[in-house]
Amino acid sequence: MTPDPRYLITDAAQLREHYAQPAKGVILKQINHIDDYGRRLIALSPFMVLGTLGAHGIDCSPKGGEPGFVQVEDDKTLLLPDRAGNNRLDGLNNLLQNPYVGMLFLIPGWQETFRVNGRARISVDPALCRRFPLNGHPAKSILCIDVEEAFIHCGRAVSFADLWNPEKHPDPARIPKPMDIFKAHVALSSLDAN
Repeated sequence: MTPDPRYLITDAAQLREHYAQPAKGVILKQINHIDDYGRRLIALSPFMVLGTLGAHGIDCSPKGGEPGFVQVEDDKTLLLPDRAGNNRLDGLNNLLQNPYVGMLFLIPGWQETFRVNGRARISVDPALCRRFPLNGHPAKSILCIDVEEAFIHCGRAVSFADLWNPEKHPDPARIPKPMDIFKAHVALSSLDAN
């Protein structure tokens, strides 16, 4: 269905008119560094999503590891190891064009999320990469993230999804196998290329 253009919001004034003003605390909870609470949350998080933007659009990449795989170097700097993967490099290529990043940290069983925004640089410094070994191999690179904003985010989305409730998880038999999806999409992509 194509949306009716009469109901499309096209500027900030229309958007603010459609939504209530945020509570004062919602604005004031944002800080410009990683405090002790932020350090504790990042140390407990085994999973985060990294958002980047480049010339070809937006990329949201899942990142995971042992809790605390992202390290707080100091109150204004995070270090995120990049491991060997599929080598698409979508997010890393975006960072070469636009250093801004958004990160969403999740902690299993916790309804809230922790958000951090800032600017990233890609380092391949061997000494720094060796600080983040996995199975005896150093990280491929390290994202050195200059923190500009950090704040706890309301747990409504995680709560509405009931994300951590195993009774709400889908039956594994209903979930397509990753390799089936991969093969189908490769075939479709090949058809589109012709």
